Order: sequence, then structure tokens, then C-alpha cells
Amino acid sequence: MRTSTSERPGAAARLRALIEREARRQGFDAVGITTPDAIPQAAGRLARFVAEGMHGSMEWMAETLVRRTAPSALWPQARSVIMLAMNYGPDADPRAGLARPDRGLVSVYARNRDYHDVVKGKLKTLAAKLAAASGAEVKVFVDTAPVMEKPLAEAAGLGWQGKHTNLVSRAFGSWLFLGSIFSAAELEPDAPEIDHCGSCTACLSACPTDAFPAPYRLDARRCISYLTIENKGPIPREFRAAMGNRIDGCDDCLAACPWNKFAQAATEAKLAARADLVEPPLAEFLALDDAGFRARFSGSPVKRIGRDRFVRNVLVAAGNSGSVALLRACAALLGDASPLVRGAAVWAAARLAAPAELAALAAHFVPAEDDADVRAEWAAAGAPQVSTTEPMGA
Repeated sequence: MRTSTSERPGAAARLRALIEREARRQGFDAVGITTPDAIPQAAGRLARFVAEGMHGSMEWMAETLVRRTAPSALWPQARSVIMLAMNYGPDADPRAGLARPDRGLVSVYARNRDYHDVVKGKLKTLAAKLAAASGAEVKVFVDTAPVMEKPLAEAAGLGWQGKHTNLVSRAFGSWLFLGSIFSAAELEPDAPEIDHCGSCTACLSACPTDAFPAPYRLDARRCISYLTIENKGPIPREFRAAMGNRIDGCDDCLAACPWNKFAQAATEAKLAARADLVEPPLAEFLALDDAGFRARFSGSPVKRIGRDRFVRNVLVAAGNSGSVALLRACAALLGDASPLVRGAAVWAAARLAAPAELAALAAHFVPAEDDADVRAEWAAAGAPQVSTTEPMGA
């Protein structure tokens, strides 16, 4: 049954006051309301993104394409969409760590607790109170569901999608986590925010891998965040040097936005950076086995990519570091159980070792190597007499 707050004088205003009061109480920094049909343009943009293959290996984007087109496609009973934002701003420019190549850069979003857990718990508390007050069903979503949060947040007045495709707020810059509450109650929608990017292209120019073919368009296959997190295979050679010391995600396009002059450091303690994840030494991470990785990143979004992908990223950073002191740790991973790690270790060792050292390492490891991709890395590194298809002596 369609539930309309307009049928009861003052009901909509009381619900709006409750939403805003409880949102502040739960630590949200901004709240806005829109309708399920507020983003008709989003479906076409997403379809083009997928059709052109710019989603890379994120097959789930194609699989959930129809459900992403509008909230009503995901839940037909939805009459209102409440968008909430939580600031996770850093206390300093995260790009400063690029000047310390023997240290790793973990993206700002991943330097403490997994935001999915933090935001979802608070959304559920708010949604339960809204449901009790309105008598209407609610559903809560945070990022992992097929909801187009950024267009909806723009429609709800929280900000606008900038040229880097992320949400930008005049109050919080680029540093906002988003969550949504779908409600069967009809609530008064807010006016959408307008685009304030103007002629600025700072975010596009800041991208180390030229991942933006045009303003407002992202090719995920070239994005360091995609390459280090979503990509399950080796980092493509063409992007390795550009990765620098970024080992989980990338903040460059976000940090470059001039609207960050209004940004504030996160006030939610669970989102404030852990000291051990602010420019940590690469050497620490090169030594991680699976158990060590799980312990170090318990409760962190980094844990999602697993030890092998993470160490792959760290090895690329080590290869870019120019620090010969890291060679021993990289060489120790040439015999790792994971081909993904071994292949990255070859590239890192080739960047750090003297020719004679690399030749000695190749003589020791190549004969037993049975993975074609790893053998291809050895061949690309200049190891002599390396077949890329079968082990030497086979």
C-alpha cells in the first residue's frame, strides 16, 4: 500500500525533523531526500560505461545493470530515498607520502575500520526509528548493493558528481562516505545540487595513469584504485611505474580538488587514520604471510583484497622505491607459493638488483618455475634462456 505522509498534516515535517536529528546523533554530516525516479540519466551513462568495457573485470556491474538503473528497480515499494553522508577527511594531504618512496600509501578510506560496517550500523539505527515513526517499510544500503549512490546524493542535494566522477561537496570537498535508506513513505524531496566544477580540471590532470578519457568519464582499467583493489591479476606493466608507492587505492584525483579547502578532518573515531597505516614502511608488508596479513588488517577494508594481491601491490611499490635495501625482502618472495606474488617479485627484483645479482637469482629460481606468467616476467626482466611456456629442463 502506498504510504503518504502528506495525508496527515505535519507528518512529513515531523519525519524530516526526526531524520535530521537522528542523523546528527549517529554522526552523519549531511542528509538529503530524493525520489526513486530522480536519476533517469544515470542508466544511460552506466550502460555506456559497461558497453565500452570501462568497468574492466568488475562483472557484477554488468550483471546488476538493470537493478542499478533506479531505486524502484531494486525495490518497487520505495517512495523516498534518504541519502546520508559521513565525512572521512584526512588531517593532511595524502599525496605528501609520495615523496617517501620506501613507505606505502594506503588510501585514506582504508586507514581504519571498514566504512561499510561503520556506516551500515548507524543507518540501521536511524532506519529503525524512521520505520517506527512512519509505519512504513525501510531498506538500508551501503555501497555493496546495486545502488547508484553518487547520482542519488546529487539529486538529494548533498553535492555533485565532479569531473573525476566522485561526489564533491561545498562543505566537505571530496571526502564523503555515502549510505541510503529506501522508505515506502513519501517524504518531501530536496532540491538537487548543481555542478560547481566550472572550468577546473585539477582532478583530471592529477591522475597518474590518465584514467579519465574525458571530464566526467572514468576508465576503471587505467585507475590505480581499480588496479590495486579490484584487479585480480598482475598489474599491467604499463601502469607499474606510475603506481609509485600506492599500495591500496589512490587519492590523487580526490586530493587535487580545490573544494577540499573547505574539508574537515573526520570526527568519527573509527574513520580516523590508524598510526600504523599512515606511510608505513614497505619492508613491514613484504614480510607478511597470510596470517600476518589477516592480523594486521583485521576490520580494515584492505583485508578484502587478500594477502596475495596486497603483497603484489607492495612489490610494485618496492620496485619503484629505488631502495636497494628492499632487494633481499623482494628476492625472498621469488619462491612464494602464489604466482601472483612471484611475478611481481621478479619485476621488483629486476628494478633493484644489479645485473649480476639478477642473473644469480634467475639461475636459482627460473629452472623450477612452472607458471607461464611468472616465466614471462623473468623473460621481460632479461633473464637468459627463459621460455615463457614451460620450465627449463622440462
